[in-house]
Amino acid sequence: MYGQQPEGLGGQQPEGLGGPTETPARDAQIDYLRRAAARLPIAAGLAVILAMRPRRKGTPHRRAPVIQTQIILAIVGAVVMLVVGASLARAFGIVGAAGLVRYRAKIDDPKDAGVMLSTLAVGLAAGVGLWMLALFATGFILVVLGIIESFEPKTTLAFELQVKAKDAAALKPKVEQLMRRAKLDYEMRTTAEDELCYDVQVPLDRRTDRLPDHITKIDPENVSSVEWKEKKEKKDKK
Repeated sequence: MYGQQPEGLGGQQPEGLGGPTETPARDAQIDYLRRAAARLPIAAGLAVILAMRPRRKGTPHRRAPVIQTQIILAIVGAVVMLVVGASLARAFGIVGAAGLVRYRAKIDDPKDAGVMLSTLAVGLAAGVGLWMLALFATGFILVVLGIIESFEPKTTLAFELQVKAKDAAALKPKVEQLMRRAKLDYEMRTTAEDELCYDVQVPLDRRTDRLPDHITKIDPENVSSVEWKEKKEKKDKK
């Protein structure tokens, strides 16, 4: 019959759901919230299984941002389908909205692209008046991001440490002990009778300006000079 609401995915569409721009009734929103509470965790769990599948021998290691993006996209897809239901008008609206998204700037972290799509999905839910779904999806995505980002290694800066000394061999164990106590990752680059050179990885939130002074104080009579400088990343030429 004309004007009859179509059936939603997995059953009848909640009562009180009006046109594309009409805010659904409270009971309908609660029903959508129940669906989201059941379906978003399932989508995330299944995505984790696929993203963390065993790696075959000889294949390259999977990058953490790519794994994270795959999980986020599954959640985005679930939210979008909850918003669309069986509404053809909403489906066309979402296609139009997605077509407006353009990545004009280079995105280094694929996860950022996934978060952008997440904001689009939440915005679509809010745009059709599904406030409870939009709020729940926002909170759920924040929790998932918090979990997956907790496994990310800390961002580090690369430094070059060059120490000139009268007796580099005698100074070497003292310098390395100091860096171990500071919990810095280091690698010996070159060594000579009067020089030590290291590549050092420093956490982004760690102060590094005092390290040269500490090295000098280890053995003032032996240390001639300490050079501590940040290494610039080389940009790939296209």
